[in-house]
Amino acid sequence: MKVSVPATSANLGPGFDSLGIAITMKNQVIIRPSKFHSVSLKGEGANNPVLKDNNMFISIFNDFYHNLSHKKRHFRFEFFNEIPLSRGLGSSSAVIVSAIASAYAIEGIKLDKNKLLNLALAYENHPDNITPAVMGGFNVATVQDNEVRYINKSIPKALKAVIVVPNRPISTQLSRKTLPFKYSKDDVIFNISHSSLLTAAFMSEDWKMLRTASLDKVHQKYRMKQMPELFDVQKSALRSGALMSTLSGSGSTLFSICFADDAKRIEKALRNRFSHFKVFTSDFDNTGVKIDL
Repeated sequence: MKVSVPATSANLGPGFDSLGIAITMKNQVIIRPSKFHSVSLKGEGANNPVLKDNNMFISIFNDFYHNLSHKKRHFRFEFFNEIPLSRGLGSSSAVIVSAIASAYAIEGIKLDKNKLLNLALAYENHPDNITPAVMGGFNVATVQDNEVRYINKSIPKALKAVIVVPNRPISTQLSRKTLPFKYSKDDVIFNISHSSLLTAAFMSEDWKMLRTASLDKVHQKYRMKQMPELFDVQKSALRSGALMSTLSGSGSTLFSICFADDAKRIEKALRNRFSHFKVFTSDFDNTGVKIDL
């Protein structure tokens, strides 16, 4: 059995903890019956022995599998990770979603995506990453009565993402501590209006509105101060023709959206200027979690 989950970019500027989008970069896990438990890991994190010994996927998978099957079986888990760790591209959400989906699939129990999403909420209480990980596409999400309420929109092939991944992370926990304890009414109104406009731009496919709509006064500038060169990355992406450029999640990745025809030029400009960072272009994923038996 193979389960794949896409990388995600959350917040998208003003949509703090509520907006998210999926790209085609994926984490995959292949699970096989085995005489004894074993784990192999390739790709991102392969050189980190802690990920094998203290694997969040295995812990969540075992919790669900034992509750569903009441059996004790051994499996071989083969992980193929494309999503960088601690870079704001939803690696934790991918682990959570794939672990739950795998436990149900291996027992032959059909799991509705809405139920999967709400089961994942117990491990990740912000819906901006887990929703696109499950559903794919662009998502507006909130939590009410312990359930994720969301609206999903597929992204056309006319758009691509150009992504800049710095060579060091920004801690999500430390990043949240940099945020103000209180905000002014003007800043709150600014973000409500821009988040609303950004949502409307995606839903109506008014792509030229993205640059204005993606402005933020709540979290980006505080987080980006931990890595000041990100301000230059953002300005360079917009100057090169990106439709919008925002901090991905809590960082340290910078996520830009552009027209497909402009992607190579923008990628080249960013790679030339920031050669010490990883720069690449990605399509958008409109499928979300995928299970192949």
